[in-house]
Amino acid sequence: MQNSTVMVGLTNPKSPSNVGAVMRAAGCYGVNEVIYTGQRYQQAAKFSTDTKNISQQIPLTPVESLISNKDENVEVVCVELVEGATPLPLFEHPRNALYILGPEDGSISQKLVDEADHVVYIPTKGCMNLAATVNVVLYDRLAKSEHLDISNELIKQSRDTNNKIKVKNNN
Repeated sequence: MQNSTVMVGLTNPKSPSNVGAVMRAAGCYGVNEVIYTGQRYQQAAKFSTDTKNISQQIPLTPVESLISNKDENVEVVCVELVEGATPLPLFEHPRNALYILGPEDGSISQKLVDEADHVVYIPTKGCMNLAATVNVVLYDRLAKSEHLDISNELIKQSRDTNNKIKVKNNN
């Protein structure tokens, strides 16, 4: 979605590797900022899976509250296995969104769920890890976007420099 605000909010993330993978997803899917609460991440070692150094391009900001300083035009979308939530395949993403996800070893608070504009879940057998969940939600947003870029130019810009593979023309 062009000219939209997309943020990811992490509730007290624990794993530096998962935060690094979230940052990589943020770069792939055009997230404006990643915010997080809690102290566990700050006490952990520097994340090691942000292989594209996205954290130098997209802010990774500690905050006291995920929603208290959000713009009024940004809708809060909690992503959690919550009874009564909307299945992600049926969800229509808001233009401006703050996607809030729980910690790797816990859940989003009932207070955040109660204050959210939307609560969605990914219909899987069992729960996914934090980084995988962020990737799926952001991919779903992209796949449902009317501004989806499916060009070969995007492929050329996005792939690794060692990848020059093309689909064989069968005509």
